[in-house]
Amino acid sequence: MQFPQSLTRSQLPLFEAFLGNSLAPLLDEAVENPWINEPEPFSELRLSGPLGNCRHLLGPVLRELSLNKDARWLTLIAPPASITNAWLRGAGLDLDRLLVLQPRAGQDAVELAREALRLGRSHTVVSWIDLAPSQRTSLISAARMGSAQSLNIRLD
Repeated sequence: MQFPQSLTRSQLPLFEAFLGNSLAPLLDEAVENPWINEPEPFSELRLSGPLGNCRHLLGPVLRELSLNKDARWLTLIAPPASITNAWLRGAGLDLDRLLVLQPRAGQDAVELAREALRLGRSHTVVSWIDLAPSQRTSLISAARMGSAQSLNIRLD
């Protein structure tokens, strides 16, 4: 069924009715300044549940990162003991492009991740650290310096 429309009648200004004049400048600014094409250097993935299920979800993520066309390393910092070479191989990771680092005695995992990011020899540094906000900020800065990505895994 069609309803006849008058050609002389104009369309209702939908956004002006809801936004008023206070938000219209914000919308104009968003249109004039589109998203920056630069990717966010830090991501965090929270996994909860049995460790086997978490590893099942984590495997494809790590596999895709290991197959990245970037010639630099995929670096794992302080992975849990259940992330073994056998498991990594079974998950389909390219072990030739993988670097696994454990902090030495007296060394902090955050400092190790920060250094790996800052050096820029890794395209992605994956860590398993319970981060404070200031530590997150320092990883972001280090990732920007090294043109790398930081992925922190939190197992709850």
